[in-house]
Amino acid sequence: MDPPKRRRKECSQQDTEVSQPVKFPHIVLFLLERKMGASRKSFLTQLARRKGFCVENKFCNTVTHVVSENNTGDEVWEWLEKQDSGNGNGNLSTLALLDMSWFVESMSANKPVDIQDRHRLKVKAACASLTPDYMVPVYACQRRTPLQHPNRLFTDALEILSENAEFFESEGRSLAFYKASSVMKALPIRLTSTVDLCGLPCIGEHSQRVIKEILEDGVSSEVEGVLQSERYQAMKVLTSIFGVGVKTADRWYREGIRNFGDILSSGQKLTKEQEAGVKYFKDLSSPVTEEEANSITDTVRKAVASIDTRAKVTITGGFRRGKQRGHDVDLLITHPEEGKEAGLLAQIITILDSQGLLLYYKTKENTYTAPREPPVKPHSTLDRFERCFSVFKLSLPPFRGSQEPVSLSTPLDKTCIATDWKAVRVDLVVSPCSQYAYALLGWTGSQHFERELRRFAGSEKQMALNSHALYDRKQNEFLSASTEEEIFAHLGLPFIPPHERNA
Repeated sequence: MDPPKRRRKECSQQDTEVSQPVKFPHIVLFLLERKMGASRKSFLTQLARRKGFCVENKFCNTVTHVVSENNTGDEVWEWLEKQDSGNGNGNLSTLALLDMSWFVESMSANKPVDIQDRHRLKVKAACASLTPDYMVPVYACQRRTPLQHPNRLFTDALEILSENAEFFESEGRSLAFYKASSVMKALPIRLTSTVDLCGLPCIGEHSQRVIKEILEDGVSSEVEGVLQSERYQAMKVLTSIFGVGVKTADRWYREGIRNFGDILSSGQKLTKEQEAGVKYFKDLSSPVTEEEANSITDTVRKAVASIDTRAKVTITGGFRRGKQRGHDVDLLITHPEEGKEAGLLAQIITILDSQGLLLYYKTKENTYTAPREPPVKPHSTLDRFERCFSVFKLSLPPFRGSQEPVSLSTPLDKTCIATDWKAVRVDLVVSPCSQYAYALLGWTGSQHFERELRRFAGSEKQMALNSHALYDRKQNEFLSASTEEEIFAHLGLPFIPPHERNA
């Protein structure tokens, strides 16, 4: 039998002989032999090369992914620090340190799969030496996220990729980019190096590549390509129409519709909601200012007060989180006496409609009854409150006219005649007082903050949270709350005020 050193050399030569054309040049693998053994490393190296992966026999500064088996992250990091890569720890900080599970899944898929948290090796030693003086919790509901932050260059790029993935109905990819953007929004300082990413959660390999390219070149070529693509531009316009979702917009795109003008000329059969969206397209696709939102809120409050002075109207959504501009106005209505909120919405609509303030509206009945069993879908973001989706006619000050309504036969060059009013989307939601705190929390947002709050409740606390209630599965009971602070306390979370929920 040959000595071990000779056998190892022959394995290395054999690896070179079976190398194949590289399909994924942006990924360079290194398989750590420690606890793996030379024979297994040789076999896995040949397998990866046959699949089109680039694999280095020795660790060097071109390696992007280090794959290990049966080692802890700290053990791998300690081994890497002893190697002479020529670049020191600065190079090590950009590496993806991965468990064998990522390699196995990639070989099965015949391509590199997206790196998830479960694939990454946790490295306490590395993060202790490289991470700045801030830590970012895994869940967005544990983080304070202000409206203004220093990393907008990166978050805007990641959210464009998230939106584009949503247009292709790739929910997983869309959420991955959005999670990465959410983490970047919570950073208190501007990212200046990929070293700053060490220890940050939810920033996958794809997002890291985008961030790295922006750091080096100022822009991401992938993002620029998306912005210039015909499909993205068309989907962006079509989904901005009131009543048009991604599925409808995608169908229209495949039928050759690219813009608002194509809808007018195509003879598409529209729903009542979509007809309103087309008719008031210019107004509804323009931002609503904080001043306009407050004006609408005051008008609705006056209508509510004329019915019952004890009833309460609260503005929610982005405006409650401190935004100065939004795409609609969400108003939550309740009554301090349980049951007295019933029938209130119908009376409000009657008053507003009689004043000529509702250009379009559609109501939805309350379908929620206090359950005796735990929620079937604890992570569902849908609620069942009584509500009204409307297009509101907002009077404007002099010289601030908006558009004349558009009919399907109106030429496009006649759709911008100034008027003394503006069409604005307004949602009216009615909640019983017993559910008001949960409704206020749910309707304040942001959407990702609420999604993470529900995920935290289920995964960490064995609770089920929605906009109606909080159910404790361990105690087998629903937990009442009269304020948002009490809900956070039930979940064992520090209270985060609305203006810091912009995740």
